[in-house]
Amino acid sequence: MTRPRNPARRIALGAAAGLAALIPAARAQGQFRQRANAVAGPPQAKSAEERRILEVLEDVYRNHRYLSVPVEDGRLLRVLAESIGAKRIVEIGTSTGYSGLWLLLALVKTGGRLTTYEIDAQRHAMARANFERAGAGPLVTLVLGDAHAEVTKLRDPIDLLFIDADKEGYPDYLRKCLPLVRAGGLIVAHNMVSPPPDPDYVKAVTTPRWKRCFSTWTRRGWGSPSRNADAPGRRSNEKW
Repeated sequence: MTRPRNPARRIALGAAAGLAALIPAARAQGQFRQRANAVAGPPQAKSAEERRILEVLEDVYRNHRYLSVPVEDGRLLRVLAESIGAKRIVEIGTSTGYSGLWLLLALVKTGGRLTTYEIDAQRHAMARANFERAGAGPLVTLVLGDAHAEVTKLRDPIDLLFIDADKEGYPDYLRKCLPLVRAGGLIVAHNMVSPPPDPDYVKAVTTPRWKRCFSTWTRRGWGSPSRNADAPGRRSNEKW
């Protein structure tokens, strides 16, 4: 079988093949990442601000039911945010604030802000309390309500968009937030293994508009495309 000559086609085919091939191995890779995380040891605070956030992270990990992401995924979120110098992060799916606290570790370093959306009032209140305990309240805008409607009120550019909410809603969140994602920004989607990701979302992020598309796999899975600096935003009449 001859290889496709079109680079964009290679990217799309590679992403589709990767999804099919990696899903059965997701659990094994997740176990590997957990072992690697244990070997690396807990993150070390480099400032009083980081120490306070890490203390709350440890408390939430040990005592709260809803973590939203595993520890190793939280650490990856921090690395991704720091690596692009993210100053404006949007999170869809606050839960109790665990993933947001990892993002805040990056924002303390970059001097940025987190805007996070949660539809459940109880989890929203728990997240607010956790952010306040961590001393990060001034860095966070918490929005209680349906993110499908609330994100349409966003106006500022987005450096990193983290989607961890209703799976069937991923294409809609992407459609509404994409025009605000800056060139070189990241869109990170959680729970990309089980249940299987929405085909419309996968199709949307495996197009030539993305400079690169990669997936790292844990127990729940990730997909993280980077916005191509040369690719325009979605037109109002463009289909996914």
